[in-house]
Amino acid sequence: MKVAVFDIHKFEKEYLLEANGKKNELKLLDTYLTVDTVELANDCDAISIFTEDDASEKVLDKLKKLGIKFIVLRSAGYNNVNIAYSKKLGIRVARVPEYSPYAVAEFTVAVMLSLNRKLTRTHYRIMEMNYSLDGLVGFDMHGKTVGIVGTGKIGRVVAKILHGFGCRLLAYDVVEDPDLIQQYGLIYTDLDTLCHQSDIITLHAPLTEQTHHMINERRIVRMKNGVMLINASRGALVNTKDVIDGLKSKHIGYFGMDVYEEEKGLFFEDHSEDILEDDQIARLMAFNNVFISSHQAFLTDTALKNIAKTTIENLDCLEKGEACKNEIK
Repeated sequence: MKVAVFDIHKFEKEYLLEANGKKNELKLLDTYLTVDTVELANDCDAISIFTEDDASEKVLDKLKKLGIKFIVLRSAGYNNVNIAYSKKLGIRVARVPEYSPYAVAEFTVAVMLSLNRKLTRTHYRIMEMNYSLDGLVGFDMHGKTVGIVGTGKIGRVVAKILHGFGCRLLAYDVVEDPDLIQQYGLIYTDLDTLCHQSDIITLHAPLTEQTHHMINERRIVRMKNGVMLINASRGALVNTKDVIDGLKSKHIGYFGMDVYEEEKGLFFEDHSEDILEDDQIARLMAFNNVFISSHQAFLTDTALKNIAKTTIENLDCLEKGEACKNEIK
């Protein structure tokens, strides 16, 4: 098939080409899929998109007119695709449901440790020949209560790692995992109780209507003073303005964010020569107790290999008209 690959990045290109071999003709595009760029998929049978591409109703209409039969995502999340409308049009959509839960889980815990032990501040001090330890006091992870919001594939690995640190584990999920209860002594509870009791809260839930802005002013005020909040899942799980207010009042003691609800056009791009127009992220960058990374948690060679491999397998399966286990129903 001829496949238009939108929003291709340098870090993933070699993995995708290697996984594809000579199976498909890939048209690599470094632009987002939008209503204005959709014509770039002309003469193609399928498209591949990433997290910030737009597959809304208007775009899907144009894709249908171009003869696009399949959409394969190079991601697990698919909130950028109007699935119901794609079904109506007969465009089949598949995703990469799992690429490496270890990559995201390990990164999440690394951010916890970096914030706790102030590793970023330490590095910059040393580079300036400042070897003072003043202001760098952290805390033992052992014995701390960590609330894990979402105990799917990634949340389970986070629980395993933190159990090794000797943390007390709380969790909130609509589906409870009995293995986590048995193996790690994890306790399921409601979200408000988790917020109230946790020293550290880490988010690993999908973005839905129910989880949108689940971390907001009402829940932040229930949290412990000085709580650490980590989001390496979906940006819109948190109300960014409310988190900034919590940081300003010092109610939130640490905030780690690998995702941002307004990240489109910002993350994955080099803006070093530009004027930063996003006031919210500019304010977050001003806090010395905030760790920001640009949607990097998944970025390991293992994850990139798995994403590329599954993407090509999805294309093969859809082209043959077979049932695809990764198709979004």
